[in-house]
Amino acid sequence: MDDRTPAGWRPQVGLGAVLAGLAALLLADLLTDQAQHATGLLHRVVEALAALAALGAAAWALLTLRTRREQVRRLAARLKTSQAEALRWKQEAGALVQGLSQAIDHQFDRWDLSPAEREVALLLLKGLSTREIGDLRRTREATVRQQAQGIYRKAGLVGRAELAAFFLEDLLDPVRPGTPAPTGSGGTCAP
Repeated sequence: MDDRTPAGWRPQVGLGAVLAGLAALLLADLLTDQAQHATGLLHRVVEALAALAALGAAAWALLTLRTRREQVRRLAARLKTSQAEALRWKQEAGALVQGLSQAIDHQFDRWDLSPAEREVALLLLKGLSTREIGDLRRTREATVRQQAQGIYRKAGLVGRAELAAFFLEDLLDPVRPGTPAPTGSGGTCAP
């Protein structure tokens, strides 16, 4: 994040420079007044306080700039780390999703599903209703229901829930190192 204005200067640097210049002018005026004894003590005290306030404000502006730059540097480093981690996770997940897709495809081969049944089975796994599948495939809902029944019969499953569980059961119960893999009623879809 760059805090430069469209003209190319940083507001805090400009403010610090203006305040430092103001402090310098006030100090010069104060020294001139002191040398010439032209003003009273109260006037010189006010000018000295104004000069100190301007110097303090200039220092504050520059410290704020330094702090913001450090925050930006840390945030940029965190962003870079997060982006690298997200890319790594996406690549790992992509490989896993590809592997799951291949495993599902192999299981469909074992069940000897037709191309139409494969498409319907995938759409059922994605959670679409039979009506939505019919609309998407431009077939009647009754046809989709018949194809779904054929899928369940060939797979030896009762319905949509068992179809989803067949592929997802082991994914939703992660195995910890040193513990045996769970054994459930679903099938293993490994190739």
